[in-house]
Amino acid sequence: MEEDDLRERIRKAQEKDKRVVKVVEELKKSGIKSIKDEEWSVEDRLVLKKERIYVPEGALRAEVIQRHHDTAVGEHRGRWKMTELIGRNY
Repeated sequence: MEEDDLRERIRKAQEKDKRVVKVVEELKKSGIKSIKDEEWSVEDRLVLKKERIYVPEGALRAEVIQRHHDTAVGEHRGRWKMTELIGRNY
């Protein structure tokens, strides 16, 4: 449930991010599902960059980092391990 809430909050943040809005507009204009050599795409109303959920800069991005840091898997494993875990989805 928390993950669904987070994804919805990311969707809303993406709608306000000028770069994301531009990407989505270009996708709609072109009639295809991805642009720029498939770097950007839209899936389930979420904008993806390189097949990962794009989280706009700001408090929400910090929250995603914090959530991964505070898990048993991410905690005290080092910066690079946490970065790898986050990079799998975001």
